Amino acid sequence: MPSRRLAHYGVPIAVLCAVVMVVVPLPTVLVSILLAGNITFAIVVLLTSMYVKRVLDFSVFPSLLLVSTMFRLALNVSVTRLVLLHGYAGSVIEAFGHFVVGGSLVVGLVVFAIIIVIQYVVITNGAGRVAEVSARFTLDAMPGKQMAIDADLNAGLINQEEARRRRGEIAQEADFYGAMDGASKFVKGDAVAAIFITIINLIGGLAIGMIQRHLSIGNAVNTYSILSIGDGLTSQIPALLTSISTGLIVTRAGTDSDMGTDLLTQLGAQRRAVRIAGGGVAALALVPGLPKVPFLLVGGAVIYLGTRLRSADAASAEPAASGAPPAPPPDSPEALARDMRVDPLELEVAFDLVELVDASRGGDLLERVRALRRKMALDLGVVIPLVRTRDNIDLPASSYAIRVLGAEVARGEAHPGQVLAIGEHLEGLPGMVTTEPVFGLSAKWAPLALRAQAEMAGATVVDPTSMITTHLAEVVRKHAGRLLTRSDTKALVDMVKRNDPTVVEELATAQVSLAELQRVLRDLLDEGVAIRDLGRIFEVLTEKVRTTRDPEALVEACRQALGPTIAASYALDRVLPVITLHPSIEQMLMESLKSNDTGTFLAVEPARAEQLVLTVAQRAQEAEQLGDSPVLLCAAPVRPALRRLVHTAAPRLPVLSYAELGSELRLETKGVVQLGHATV
Repeated sequence: MPSRRLAHYGVPIAVLCAVVMVVVPLPTVLVSILLAGNITFAIVVLLTSMYVKRVLDFSVFPSLLLVSTMFRLALNVSVTRLVLLHGYAGSVIEAFGHFVVGGSLVVGLVVFAIIIVIQYVVITNGAGRVAEVSARFTLDAMPGKQMAIDADLNAGLINQEEARRRRGEIAQEADFYGAMDGASKFVKGDAVAAIFITIINLIGGLAIGMIQRHLSIGNAVNTYSILSIGDGLTSQIPALLTSISTGLIVTRAGTDSDMGTDLLTQLGAQRRAVRIAGGGVAALALVPGLPKVPFLLVGGAVIYLGTRLRSADAASAEPAASGAPPAPPPDSPEALARDMRVDPLELEVAFDLVELVDASRGGDLLERVRALRRKMALDLGVVIPLVRTRDNIDLPASSYAIRVLGAEVARGEAHPGQVLAIGEHLEGLPGMVTTEPVFGLSAKWAPLALRAQAEMAGATVVDPTSMITTHLAEVVRKHAGRLLTRSDTKALVDMVKRNDPTVVEELATAQVSLAELQRVLRDLLDEGVAIRDLGRIFEVLTEKVRTTRDPEALVEACRQALGPTIAASYALDRVLPVITLHPSIEQMLMESLKSNDTGTFLAVEPARAEQLVLTVAQRAQEAEQLGDSPVLLCAAPVRPALRRLVHTAAPRLPVLSYAELGSELRLETKGVVQLGHATV
């Protein structure tokens, strides 16, 4: 509570007091205390700017810069009033003046001028230029950063909350550098004001001393020059510290450590350069005419520092090396068994794509793949196996391959240092023409520097890692049924048993074997149906196996129970775009429906079956060109057979039955399939 009250009342009152100080005279004791507080505050700000890890950790700095500048100017006014009225402004001002002047007025003025030059010409100008450039580049980089966040969100690497947080950070960073670009002008103005205030104090003090106080020229110069220089120093030393803080903040790169830690870490990485530099400095002692002791002392200290950096690095590496288990010999049974094992899911990359996997080189492919497993578990209701990622020298350059159970099922290209621009009308964009591997869209591999140009052309721009992750996600969805093992099925049963043991007990009583359950779940996954609602699936199977054990009938019973959820997954704003069959077509299919040991099939003449499949694929393609993702609706009895028939020509077209539609959806017809002609 006290800290909250301080934030709500103390800070605003302090700002108001700074404004009041310009008008209301202050006693010399209070002025001395405020001067000491001003110096202390500047030191705190400087140290804080060195310890922050990100610029947003000190986002209040631009406003703080304005307040501190106003406070210093108010103190200047108060000190000037005391100097001109009483010829005395407190012990702090007098002590600073005597200490710097040291008995020579010229020396004091020269030192004060040098401090002004350092602050105004070097530090403040440099910090202002860096803030201006940082603000410009931050604004230019905002679209690319937003696209990267959207790509991570679509790939399942982050959720909506994390995406919202990152977008907020980007906006805050742009606002911060924009504010710093303007706030740096306060520091420049402060330096200029200090020059004029010092000149005014000198001229006004001499005039008052000689005219009103009847002092001699020597006494007036001695008295008011010391006070003027002391006033300038007490204000410009904190201003110099604040200027250094400004430079540190705007030049701070985004790392996970503070400035001191980064300095020692990066020097430790270049310890050879440190030792060579120490040896070079020590060798200067051999040059005739140069003093030997200073160079030998400095060179020896630098060499010792380089040795200590190496020792610290080696000490940190030894525990890691000792904690790692020794690798088995290549010809040992353990190593051979490991190499013989067929991994369920593998990602192989060419030699030049290894940097996408190597975290030490900035690659985050492994991290994204781990996040993909979590997203697939939430979307499909099953945990996919670990993805074994390795390099393959037999692959062509800039290519990768995805294997499922040892068989290659997909291959694509990814070019490091480039981005994939997906869209039409990219003729004016330099790059290599290609085809997006997931949906077969027209695309181009363009240099990373042309990312903004590609976005301005209306293209969707993704980096190589995002493209590989998206391709892997599509392969996992397509082959999720094959990846579901008997052990995975047992794990799912055990998971349901912990939360709903009654359902599992009834399933066991109905004598549903693990193999039957695995086949039903596989068939559902093969059709893109999530199996998250395992409790309902088990309940349906318990009831349905009393009348039949036909796998197709069991799958259809589960689909109808999950129907509203399935249909809702394809709808947008509760509107489901559909393609329907003409009643004559549906009647013909019902009459041609046959069954055998493997399930139902359509006994249709090959020519009519081909015409039906091509017409359905054409209707689906026309709807997709209009931006819709339709589903094919049919009667429940013919749904499994019709789905198998059209799957080859239209693999992305879901086939739903009328029994699977929820009452809350509104159907929007995108086409009607009829042999001979189609009405839309």
